[in-house]
Amino acid sequence: MPLHIVVGAQWGDEGKGRIVDVFAAQADYVARYNGGDNAGHTVTVGSRIFRLHLVPSGIIHPHTVAVLGNGMVVNPHTLFDEIERLRQAGIAVTPERLRISHAAHLITPAHQALDNALEVARGKGSIGTTGRGIGPVYTDKAARRGLRIEDMLAEDFSERLRAHLDDANRTLRLLTTPELDPQPILSDFTNYASRFLPYVADTSAELHHALNAGKTLLAEGAQGTLLDLDHGTYPFVTSSSTVASGTLTGLGLGLTAACDARVIGVVKAFQTRVGSGPFPTEVSGELATRLRGSGEHPWDEYGTTTGRPRRVGWLDGVLLRYAVRLNGITELTVTKLDVLTGLEPLKICIAYRVSDKTFADLPFGPANLQTYKPVYKELPGWAEDISNVHKWADLPRQAKAYLEFIADLTNLPICLVSVGPERGQVVEKE
Repeated sequence: MPLHIVVGAQWGDEGKGRIVDVFAAQADYVARYNGGDNAGHTVTVGSRIFRLHLVPSGIIHPHTVAVLGNGMVVNPHTLFDEIERLRQAGIAVTPERLRISHAAHLITPAHQALDNALEVARGKGSIGTTGRGIGPVYTDKAARRGLRIEDMLAEDFSERLRAHLDDANRTLRLLTTPELDPQPILSDFTNYASRFLPYVADTSAELHHALNAGKTLLAEGAQGTLLDLDHGTYPFVTSSSTVASGTLTGLGLGLTAACDARVIGVVKAFQTRVGSGPFPTEVSGELATRLRGSGEHPWDEYGTTTGRPRRVGWLDGVLLRYAVRLNGITELTVTKLDVLTGLEPLKICIAYRVSDKTFADLPFGPANLQTYKPVYKELPGWAEDISNVHKWADLPRQAKAYLEFIADLTNLPICLVSVGPERGQVVEKE
């Protein structure tokens, strides 16, 4: 049962999309198991840039079947807009190539309105959500009042949707926020229902049979480990399971599917996060601008979904070791190594200090990082342009030393390194 899982080892935005693109070349199925259009995966192929929010980025390979799993939450407007943009780019998106779980939940304009109203109501305690309705739709799911894809196929769907909108409007009134007009939403979703029908399937059963037949499944997570609802920097987290074990529940797979699974952890050569929450190794000023980029290029550190500038800092080895343990990561891929070119010295956090105590690992998880101060290891930088390097042996000695330090820190092999945004700008380590 060849299951490969690509998981973010930081706060998301690690460059999973382009890593999925690399590994999807050998996959039969590519599947998303969590989240919604709050995710943003970017793949650059020549002069074409694909920004995907719902459809698994592996669909760019023409031989793959893409799956939206039951653990996802789906905004129909975003989905069909994304399908159309892919088709205009020459990517075949048909019901045979795109399968959507009947058990995935629907995001409606009511969820988006509630998301924004609740964030305003939090005031200084705001979480920094994307405003895409992710939290409210997962709240409805947990409260057992959500709308699933399969509800769109029911004869009384309009009544169910109207009841959902009426309930949301009652809450919006309490929050002194303008209410929603149900009629245009009912009209839009009636149209969406007919468009969904060809794509809806029992994806759990399809993936089970595919694995039993010896097919390769590449599972693609959204966000990153440190945004996991249970294991992240709570409450500054997303509303779903972002870790590798979420693959099983998010795709409806049994435990045996994970036997001998390959878990590929994606880590940026430095650290970034979007939104509020603790960030021990965060930097500011000229160094932050240098790491973030100007925003002139799609690969600069600005959110694919929100456009917000990302907070940036040095690589945090304490949190990386935590992510390795939590996910059962078997190998690492390191992205954006080229961004560190010209910086001297480089730093990696190897421990935390509180008062007179030093911690190599987190004593109680990452929820309360505010009191920790990073302990750094300094490493020499390099000045050579590495964007055209394709072999490990051709990397500067200091770049290899930096990567080898990460490997030693995590006790894991590094299988792949990106040295630029293009599909071919990767270095494989034999």
